[in-house]
Amino acid sequence: MAVQGSILGNPVKRKEDAGILNGTTEYFDDLKIDGMLHIAFVRSTVAHANLGAIDTTDAEAMPGVVGVYTADNLEMPDVNGFIMLPPTMNRPPLAKGKVRFVGDIVAAVVANTKAEAVDAAETVIVDYDPLPVLVDMEASIADGAIAIHEGQPNNIAFGAAGMGMGAPVEGLMDEADVVVKGRFVNQRVAGVPMEPNGIIAIPEADGAMTAWIPTQGPHGQRGELAGVIGIDAEKLRVRAAAVGGGFGSKNTFHVEFGITAKAAIVLNRPVKWTETRSENMVSMVQGRGQIQYVELGLKRDGTITALRENVLGEAGAYPSLGAFLPFFTHTMACAVYNVPKLEFNWNAVLTNTTSIAAYRGAGRPEATQAIERILDMAAVELGIDPVDIRRKNLMPKFEAPGAPAGSGLAMYDTGDYAAPLDKALEAADYPALRAEQAKRRANNDVKQLGIGVSVYVEITAPAGLHIEYGKVEINEDGSANAYVGTSAHGQGHDTAFSMIVQELLGIPMDKVTLVQSDTALVPRGSGTAGSRSLQTAGSAVFRASEGVLETAKQIAANLLEANVDDIVLGDGGLQVAGVPSKLIGWGELASKAKASGIEGTADGLMHELDFDGQQSSFPFGSHIAVVEVDTETGKVELLRHIAVDDCGKILNPMLVRGQQHGGIAQGIAQALFEWVQYDEDGNPITANLMDYAIPSAAELPSFETYNTETPTHLNPLGAKGIGESGTIGSTPAVQNAVVDALQPFGVKNLDMPASSQRVWAAIQEARG
Repeated sequence: MAVQGSILGNPVKRKEDAGILNGTTEYFDDLKIDGMLHIAFVRSTVAHANLGAIDTTDAEAMPGVVGVYTADNLEMPDVNGFIMLPPTMNRPPLAKGKVRFVGDIVAAVVANTKAEAVDAAETVIVDYDPLPVLVDMEASIADGAIAIHEGQPNNIAFGAAGMGMGAPVEGLMDEADVVVKGRFVNQRVAGVPMEPNGIIAIPEADGAMTAWIPTQGPHGQRGELAGVIGIDAEKLRVRAAAVGGGFGSKNTFHVEFGITAKAAIVLNRPVKWTETRSENMVSMVQGRGQIQYVELGLKRDGTITALRENVLGEAGAYPSLGAFLPFFTHTMACAVYNVPKLEFNWNAVLTNTTSIAAYRGAGRPEATQAIERILDMAAVELGIDPVDIRRKNLMPKFEAPGAPAGSGLAMYDTGDYAAPLDKALEAADYPALRAEQAKRRANNDVKQLGIGVSVYVEITAPAGLHIEYGKVEINEDGSANAYVGTSAHGQGHDTAFSMIVQELLGIPMDKVTLVQSDTALVPRGSGTAGSRSLQTAGSAVFRASEGVLETAKQIAANLLEANVDDIVLGDGGLQVAGVPSKLIGWGELASKAKASGIEGTADGLMHELDFDGQQSSFPFGSHIAVVEVDTETGKVELLRHIAVDDCGKILNPMLVRGQQHGGIAQGIAQALFEWVQYDEDGNPITANLMDYAIPSAAELPSFETYNTETPTHLNPLGAKGIGESGTIGSTPAVQNAVVDALQPFGVKNLDMPASSQRVWAAIQEARG
């Protein structure tokens, strides 16, 4: 419960929404730049081929065209997709000698208008000499498979030492009475942000440039882009206007940015690229993409003795962060359970498809999916209720300094995994659901009920992302600016960080300006990813506000001729305790700061720092899904979804609820609807929203969301992340529910998405 009088812990409406709703908020595509040109890309129509001649003659003669570029006349270095990958798989921004997926960029056309650029691009003629195509991971690593990159003859993009395929643990299953095995597919999905990608590259004097990019991390983009276009990073300013969603896909450097910026330098004109939805679906990095071979050893009473997972992770044609994501699957493999022994082997695999990168959860949903699915299979095998088998193996409650994860790769901070499970079961009325299910099964009803349970733990602020920049400064009009190195794209950062400033300094939220997403104004930052913003940037704002308050108290004490210990917050400034008439407003404190002679006030009344949370935090929770399956048509209807998510101390319940609802929707979408597919020739067959089944609100019920609060010791707010939790908990709950409904037919597993066709086919196969 929030302390009386505190804004923290209470629902506060988002500051950001008024501008979004009335249309005054500017996105990158709204910006108007004088003299701006437009670029369009010629993309490969085949998945794997040697490049022959590229005839640009007709394009060069088209109206409005000012430049046509290929690898032969626009020199740029190849791009390394991830720092840990060898250069053998680097991507040429413009294809050199070979194309490796449908959508690979062969040429670029710059013209006065977007329509002219697109028309001219369509006249470019490309000769392709087709090569064998690999779209299936298992086929890609089979003996005799053609090498997609000559330097990687086995098509293995990445596999950490000691964790590649074939690293057995002696006697792993010796203590097991039963070994349950499963093969699970985490299908490839698309990010589908509401706003597609793009860039406006604006050349400036002395070789400088400003680039507007709808990104999750301007500072990361600056380093990548500067290297590709060959300028000093200090001369490149990267800015983000309002950003319409990202989900991980906008935290990646895209070669289109480099080509656009290089063309702007060559032409000495601003150049803009606005991605189409079809380009977004075909060429923007995608998510998930794992095949998991899982074995779970158990005693007959359901006690886990050992877990083995062999995982293939998709990397696509030009591997990026996706080649490393199975590491997070390994890290979280044991989840919330006591697993005495673990063997985890993984490889990231090249295919002739779009690259894989982060997608809401990034490796952690895949881990939860594997353990939660195999536990349900084990429960059926042993005749144990799915809830009971989970209870038997849950880690007990623990507090700081934490408990080691079963994989040995992480140290959990705080956890009480039974609490959200108990709360979810109570909210769902689990016994009543099972009774209704038993009744339908006994009556052989056409519409069978399925109940799915999941318990999860996840990482937030992963992989060293527990450090972030923050600064708070007071202006002479009494307002405040909060600077952060994170970069919001829909999360509500302005509201959350303004709440912190109001709480500590008493300056109203509407007088707090959030400064973010601009490398010229914010000196450093790791952007927004991994559900890290509140615990890192929010904590930086908290500590910076404390620093401002401490300095301001010294200034006020001098001006009021009082003891520093007697200075307290008053209405609009600082006052002597118990003497409201002796108050100095924030504006006056700011105006007197530079002349005060107090350490740290040379630049005014401000404080900046890099907050370090020391390690990742580990939110957790439990979800229950209830589905109805029509056994005659295969149609699945989600009747209820109950989520209890624990993200530590809650700052603003309204923001948390919004993140829960969004995450749950995306997790359900993977379980029931979404699937990026390719035909055997590598042609994408889900290349737009006519073919890719992203659900609307009409396909989803009203979610039942709750919370438990288990604060972390890692930051002054006690907060953990919430942005990805809903996605991680919901998917296995829904998949488990669908398979549970099919249990009377003997169906043991059903890969996602659980489409009507798949469900119907599984029932027909089971019926023989």
